[in-house]
Amino acid sequence: MKNWSTDTKELEKDVEKLVIWKLEQLINFGLDGSKLKITDLKKYWNVINIDPSKRKFLATII
Repeated sequence: MKNWSTDTKELEKDVEKLVIWKLEQLINFGLDGSKLKITDLKKYWNVINIDPSKRKFLATII
C-alpha cells in the first residue's frame, strides 16, 4: 500500500491504530491486490470510519 500523507512509523507504535488505519485505507481507497483480514474487520467493525455504501456491502458479506 502506498501512502504519502501519513507517518506510518508513528502508527507502528500503536498496533491497534495501525490496523484500523490500514483497514480504512484499504476499504475506502482500494485493495491494490491486498486482501482484508475478516477477523480484523469483524473486530474493528464499530470503530472503522468507512463509506456508508461500502459498509452496507461489507455487512452483507460478513
